Amino acid sequence: MSLLWRYLPYVLLLFCSTLSAQVTGIIQDGETGEPLPFATLRSLTNFDGVVADKNGAFTLPHKGRYEISYTGYLPDTVDLLTDQQRIGLVPSIRTMDAVVVSGTRTFKRQTRTPVIVSLITKESLEQVQACNLADGLRFQPGLRIETDCQTCNYTQLRMNGLGGGYSQILVNGRPIFSPLTGLYGMEQLPANMIERIEVVRGGGSVLYGSGAIGGTVNVITRLPTSNTAELSYLANRIGTQTTDHQMNGNATVIHSSGKAGASFFLHHRDRQTYDHNGDEFSELPALKNQSFGTGLFFTPTSNQKLEVSLSALHEYRYGGEMVDLSPHLAQQSEERVHDVLMGSADYQINFQEDRSSVIAYIAGQSTQRDHYTGILPDDPDELQKHLEDPPYGRSDNTTFQGGLQVNHELASGVGLRHVLTLGSEFVTDDVFDEIQAYQYQVDQRSQNLGVFVQSDWQITPSINVLTGLRMDQHNRIEKPLLNPRIAVLYRLQNATQFRLSWGTGFRAPQAFDADLHIAFAGGGVSRITLDPDLHEERSQSVSGSINYDHADEHWVAGFTLEGFYTRLTDAFYLAPDGSDNFGQRFIKRNGSGSTVQGLTLELRANLDRKIQIEAGMTYQSSLFDTPVTWIEDQPARRPFLRTPNEYGYATLSLFPLSRWKTSVNVVYTGTMAIAHFAGAPEQSIDLYKTTPTFLEWSLRTAYTFPFPSMGMDLETFIGVRNLTNAYQHDFDTEKKRDSNYVYGPGMPRTIYGGVKISFGGSPKG
Repeated sequence: MSLLWRYLPYVLLLFCSTLSAQVTGIIQDGETGEPLPFATLRSLTNFDGVVADKNGAFTLPHKGRYEISYTGYLPDTVDLLTDQQRIGLVPSIRTMDAVVVSGTRTFKRQTRTPVIVSLITKESLEQVQACNLADGLRFQPGLRIETDCQTCNYTQLRMNGLGGGYSQILVNGRPIFSPLTGLYGMEQLPANMIERIEVVRGGGSVLYGSGAIGGTVNVITRLPTSNTAELSYLANRIGTQTTDHQMNGNATVIHSSGKAGASFFLHHRDRQTYDHNGDEFSELPALKNQSFGTGLFFTPTSNQKLEVSLSALHEYRYGGEMVDLSPHLAQQSEERVHDVLMGSADYQINFQEDRSSVIAYIAGQSTQRDHYTGILPDDPDELQKHLEDPPYGRSDNTTFQGGLQVNHELASGVGLRHVLTLGSEFVTDDVFDEIQAYQYQVDQRSQNLGVFVQSDWQITPSINVLTGLRMDQHNRIEKPLLNPRIAVLYRLQNATQFRLSWGTGFRAPQAFDADLHIAFAGGGVSRITLDPDLHEERSQSVSGSINYDHADEHWVAGFTLEGFYTRLTDAFYLAPDGSDNFGQRFIKRNGSGSTVQGLTLELRANLDRKIQIEAGMTYQSSLFDTPVTWIEDQPARRPFLRTPNEYGYATLSLFPLSRWKTSVNVVYTGTMAIAHFAGAPEQSIDLYKTTPTFLEWSLRTAYTFPFPSMGMDLETFIGVRNLTNAYQHDFDTEKKRDSNYVYGPGMPRTIYGGVKISFGGSPKG
């Protein structure tokens, strides 16, 4: 007891000093004064954060500078030094300076990260009526979503003129989007599971690993910020013959303490096959998707946080002859049944007065796929063999990542930061894909141990230097590879940023998404194998940009001009490798090298939050050093195939009334060279084809009806995609078609309409 009385004054003194350091206040709508429940406050001097309660009230453990954010509002930075503060946030149509994580692997404002990061919000996905991840990425500078199969419609993302194998897609910062998942995964991730998408173009993102030569797309799934619920229904009419029905549900729940919460999503889609040229073979496959998942967070103390994300995706996909028979009885068809489980868990703890943090994380995905790819033979003997042993197959893919990251803020000048990041992570990916009837098998295990270090140093208020080094030990490469990067940011006042970055990267000699696809051509199936002597491909990337945004009382306008240059050595390419009893074969080999370079211009403006314009255009070239033979008996070519030199987009959003929203958008695709193999009735020889240009116009208008007594909003919307029906006009027909002879927009004219019911959330003025 004597000891208790002896130390009681010190305990009381410590308790009182702690109370005096606390800051309280209320976050509210800056125009209406309504509280913003469960708004987020994040310290800009460390990695700590708190969530306001249901009345917008908060209590902070210590004074300091905080970044305050709330969905649908411009974030604000405030020095919270006194009690009972009322902070008003401004409603926003477009966030010009959000906090992002992808550029540096730590939280940082867009205008203060040396690596330029583009942001796609869930509101942006809604304005373009995105159904899935692929739809949402079409409206970003330097990005192009490409459909690569007339039968199954697999897609790939091209960034800065490079193929899909050079683009790394992350889910919550983790590379669990495997090569097999890359075939159909962008259409399997529904838009209503996505909170935002952060895009880093170019090799400045190599800190995430070997797959980020072209750039990185980081899909951030939804975490709860308030107590809300949404339910929506969408009906599409594709052309004049096909229906596509979609239902989405979302709900978020926050504990009254603000220390725990959960979000949930549900997605259902049922689309019929679509035949554009009347040959009874589909150009769009049938799709049946069911997806659900959850995101959870728990903050046991003010300096700890646990985030968990879990998702289950099921997809049935069928394309080919439109008959109600088993796939192996159709003249030509592809059937896919996917079951995908993916998840991640991140635990973070801060210490040393929040100047240091440790993040431990695990993530993984498992894909099981049953599939069929085949053509009904004309020869009676071959037909009998086909019926006795049809080419059904099985795929199993498992990806796992585990890692540890340490961040420490070094002593620096007043108002300046110098954050050192150290980390190590292990990634393993197992792919087994087999069709016994074709004697086709891929049995590939990739393992990579990466160690990285990064210095993010704000030398002066205007100059920030980011340096990093990553070492990778890949099981398919003999020696460890070192890949450095450096990026410099110079801020001219607050409106202009100049950036310059350089980095190196590599691709391991393994099968990527397109290599795992079996295509139809000339009445047979074409397959890709790897050259036994295939070795890694190396890259060096340089980019520079100017970013300018000017804000006035009534308008905001700006532009980004970016130049990029990527040099590939020992670049991968596909060479003809003859044929066998099943069809054509191609082999992936190392070439001498290639160069991709170009310019991207992005323009943006917003007037009184009533009119918003965004546009982007890319001009580029992609050339091999020496000509490459893609088609036997045809001249070798230096330009990349399926790579236009010009492409871009534009969106116009109108908000004439607070509850009425209209958007118009267009996607432009320039000409490109593609291979066209003989076999279909329309095609007698193998040759190259130059595609026409395409302008794909779309529009959407929506109106929200309020029901305040019920705490509900009802939104109705209608729209049309590909208004002018700018669609490929010369598809191959019948079963001997070249399924890779596909270009242009992914869908014909589509009329749609739907409703969305919303409960809870912030008031809408």
